[in-house]
Amino acid sequence: MIEVIYILWLRQLKHYWRSKARLLGSLGQPLLFMIAFGFGFGPMYTRASGGGNYMDFLAPGIVSMSILFTAIFSGLEVIWDRQFGFLKETFVAPISRTEIMVGKTLGGATIAMIQGLIVLSLTYVLGFRISSLASLGMGLIFMSLIAIFFTGLGLTIASSMEDMQGFQLIMNFLIMPIFFLSGALFPLENLPPAIYFISRIDPLTYGVDGLRGVLSGMSTFGIYSDLAVIGTLSVLVCIIGAFLFSKVEA
Repeated sequence: MIEVIYILWLRQLKHYWRSKARLLGSLGQPLLFMIAFGFGFGPMYTRASGGGNYMDFLAPGIVSMSILFTAIFSGLEVIWDRQFGFLKETFVAPISRTEIMVGKTLGGATIAMIQGLIVLSLTYVLGFRISSLASLGMGLIFMSLIAIFFTGLGLTIASSMEDMQGFQLIMNFLIMPIFFLSGALFPLENLPPAIYFISRIDPLTYGVDGLRGVLSGMSTFGIYSDLAVIGTLSVLVCIIGAFLFSKVEA
């Protein structure tokens, strides 16, 4: 079982490493958001918060954004493998579909983590600083849970789809509201009740809030509450994904 999961995990990493355009292209949007929002809205945030640094607030949100986009589009590989026949070859092998799901989830989550770490290192150039190694360690836990949840979500949705364009449309419809309503770019305090309610049911909200809490010391719901919510959701989406993946027709 471990060998099967490792091989599937390694296959996705090799695809990622060989696609230099994918690696470089995925850094463009986080850099744009950090520069445009960080320097554009920074002075307004400083005045509104009484001297707070907007980059300290923004950086964890942008790291989460990078992980979100990379992780959730891992589902494209399922559709791609189905169209080119690799999925059928995998299904006829003497391995369980749960092992395939776990291997693909861990592979996609690892790639998303790598992207997140690259973006996190870039935030240092723009002035963001992590207070301690303990904070970094907790931050890695939140980053991994965000990556696992959204990779699992992407694979779960892809398992019931055959059209790549349709998957991209659905993902774009989901991703932008999930990101913008998560509090990645703005504080959740003093929001209109309707927007605040939607933010509370957004899974990324708890990942962003927890990551911001451990890296910057700013948390709305509490670090351990965030950890419990995003951890539970990650387990649930993997269980649901494994069940739906067992029903996939190659």
